[in-house]
Amino acid sequence: MCGIAGIFAFSDIGKESFSLTKAAVEQLQKRGPDGNGIFEQDSVSLGHARLSIIDTSSAASQPFSDHTGRYTIIFNGEFFNFKIHREALAAQGISFISTSDTEVLLYLYIKEGVKCLEKINGFFALAIYDSLEQHLFIARDRYGIKPLLYFQDENRFAFASEMKSLLAYLPEKQIDTDVLRHYFHLNYVPGEYSIYKQVKKLKPGEYMILKKTEVVTKPYYTIPQTINREISYDLACKRLYELMDASVERRLISDVPLGSFLSGGIDSSVVAALAAMKIGRLNTFSIGYADEPLFDETSYALEVAKRYNTNHTVFKLRNEDLYAHLDNVLDYIDEPFADSSALAVFILSKETRKNVTVALSGDGADELFGGYNKHLAEFRIRQLAHLKPLMKTASPIFGVLPKSRNSKLGNIFRQLSKLTAGASISDAERYWLWCGYADETYLNSIFSNSPDAKRLADIKNEFTSIITGEKGINDMLRADVRLVLVNDMLTKVDLMSMANSLEVRVPFLDFEVVNFAFSLPSAFKVNKRGRKLIVQDAFRDILPASLYHRPKHGFEVPLLNWFRTSLHSRIFDNYLNKEFLKEQNIFNHDIGELLHRQLHSSNPSDIAAKLWALIVFQHWWIKWHK
Repeated sequence: MCGIAGIFAFSDIGKESFSLTKAAVEQLQKRGPDGNGIFEQDSVSLGHARLSIIDTSSAASQPFSDHTGRYTIIFNGEFFNFKIHREALAAQGISFISTSDTEVLLYLYIKEGVKCLEKINGFFALAIYDSLEQHLFIARDRYGIKPLLYFQDENRFAFASEMKSLLAYLPEKQIDTDVLRHYFHLNYVPGEYSIYKQVKKLKPGEYMILKKTEVVTKPYYTIPQTINREISYDLACKRLYELMDASVERRLISDVPLGSFLSGGIDSSVVAALAAMKIGRLNTFSIGYADEPLFDETSYALEVAKRYNTNHTVFKLRNEDLYAHLDNVLDYIDEPFADSSALAVFILSKETRKNVTVALSGDGADELFGGYNKHLAEFRIRQLAHLKPLMKTASPIFGVLPKSRNSKLGNIFRQLSKLTAGASISDAERYWLWCGYADETYLNSIFSNSPDAKRLADIKNEFTSIITGEKGINDMLRADVRLVLVNDMLTKVDLMSMANSLEVRVPFLDFEVVNFAFSLPSAFKVNKRGRKLIVQDAFRDILPASLYHRPKHGFEVPLLNWFRTSLHSRIFDNYLNKEFLKEQNIFNHDIGELLHRQLHSSNPSDIAAKLWALIVFQHWWIKWHK
């Protein structure tokens, strides 16, 4: 796991930017604290910051060139099946100078070209320069586990693993206010867009080829859509177990200490259990909330740890612990990202890194197999279409009931309000509504200027247009992989783990597991029995029964009381100060008063998420943009 940055010059003016690569790499130090290097030749400058995982020797340092010097690679990620390809390449006469996956990947590219991407089981962002052809090849993994941002103008094309690194190359920056509006709906920036008009992100499953002044972008992977309606449920459960077992085993390869996150949920428990059956005394790590029992799930994690005799560590947080790490998290976020559970992931990663360098995670299962409340709600709405008029009638009633994530009853009212509000609109519109926290009324109230309505709709349609109902809940899950998984869940884990120089591996996102998941009928995942059924049933024999008799409570952070007390002054006297808002010229100057009233009302609803989005953006604006 590492960080990469580089520039491809279209002109002599572009080559003048080569001197900036050193600064770009320095911004990636936390991603790669074990060393760095820069390669410059012809039209390219490539930089790399190294976190040593496989072959920690200097022989595997990057940028890495083949024995002829023609090809040079910078690689961020892991190539789990590299040993198989190493053997095949060695049989063809290739001699290796390291035991790294990077060297194997480079020679596989030399042999296969772009087709090498189809043979990589792993996650990555990479760039390979061919000095003879003077072209640059760039690619990102199938699901966007690793990030890659870029910008181009008439003189240069620059790319990097993080925005803070890319800013070293960026000659000017202008906030994209339409994308910003979507940020405040979703609490993250969607898709290929970024907070800046000049910057984009390479989409998952895409590659680019740069030569002279030409840049060509193409996909090499898309999620399969063919459903296998012949497979039985029992056989599918057996096959899922086999695929996950193989996926976990692949991800245990490491030359440094390795462990597993263990939240107490089904997904991380599956991963930890499978790993523990292969590694004695596996290191496992959980995080809980001493002051907020509603959010604490560590007792379930402890049951799994005891069953598999893992070397288990629990980090019990108090609210002051969250507050103590607030600025560390906010300072590292170089593009607005407002999933508040990033705080918990940061602390979990920080504590975990004291013991291991690599951790396994259960991320991805919810998006593949229908694990969220919205998936079951969608199933019910589609099954009970005849009740839509009744739900539409009930919607205003639930709209006025007190709603809050911080109490059981308030959370039920919140969910019922969203359910009934979504019943009277199209599948696609309902999906967008349920992905977000803010409706049009709220967004119009906080912004001082009107948006480009057509562009807003076009961006939204990129993610909602695939929801047709033809493939059942699978349509919704495909949309989640493209929107929620890559832009929220994977971004969160990548940012917060890399802020602590910790590599996180996600066995559920092995491409064989993903392809299999989307070959299954949606009824295997969500039906009247509940959500994520095949995951529950496939691993029932290896997990404690108590995990199946508990409510799902996301990896959330209890923010509401915090915002009403210790953080109150900072929010309303600093971030939402009227004079500051006037200086920005982005927001309605009265939003502080509006949000203050809702925060202290008996019906706070999703005010914590809305305020957190503003806190993150305002802090980002001061640190990175002002």
